Amino acid sequence: MTQIITSHHNQHIKNVVLLEEKPRARNEQNRIVIEGVREISLALQSGFVIQSIFYCPEILAPGFFDEFVSAAPSGIELFEVTLDVFNRLAYRKDHGGLIAVAQPKRLTFADLNLRPEPLLLVLETVEKPGNLGALLRTADAAALDAVIICDPQTDIYNPNAIRSGIGCVFSIPVITTSSEETLSWLKMKKIKPYGTALTATQLYHRTDFRQASAIIMGSEATGLSKIWLEGANQLIKIPMMGKIDSMNVSVSAAIVIYEAMRQRNFNQPEMSSG
Repeated sequence: MTQIITSHHNQHIKNVVLLEEKPRARNEQNRIVIEGVREISLALQSGFVIQSIFYCPEILAPGFFDEFVSAAPSGIELFEVTLDVFNRLAYRKDHGGLIAVAQPKRLTFADLNLRPEPLLLVLETVEKPGNLGALLRTADAAALDAVIICDPQTDIYNPNAIRSGIGCVFSIPVITTSSEETLSWLKMKKIKPYGTALTATQLYHRTDFRQASAIIMGSEATGLSKIWLEGANQLIKIPMMGKIDSMNVSVSAAIVIYEAMRQRNFNQPEMSSG
């Protein structure tokens, strides 16, 4: 049964705003907010459990909501809200009139189903949700096996990360853990880590990424930490021909990832059954 909400002061509305603004609330309630038709659809396709959906009939395309709800799992609470209330919840214009509250997934290495020669992206101490979202878009576009975020400084389900990543946090496996655990796991799986560093002498396009590989990207402010500078199989760099010595981390990652994909002839082999 659909409930109708017309006030900003409704407790459900207040809680959605709280979840959007406070990482602590997301952790304590084990809930996240997903804004946008495409993002919610990706979450559903990837098996995320949706608790509730808030929709605005004045924004939704005619007939869309009935079709969307009929295809969604049963048991989702539905809230019809006025345009004024919906604008209180929404952060952007291209949301399509839908916002959902869902359970996050906290994946571990045991959840990964790797290809025989996997390609991974490892991010150390990523700080900006916008950068994280852009990195996840690239990872999805290249169909990477997973993104591993070491010692994160931002919540992977930050609404800005979800928005800037157009929901790619739902479409590919994302793990948060420590650098120490990640390096140990990579060694156990015989996946070679290639760290990007300004001090490297090896150019990225002269590096063989056709074997099981992990591309390691550090923070824009400080680069890679000692554990990766010493633990990487090879340190690599992108040649900088101008007056600056670095690029945005999401741009750098895209360059190296697509070089790896080029070397692999953009093939996507079948997943391992193990």
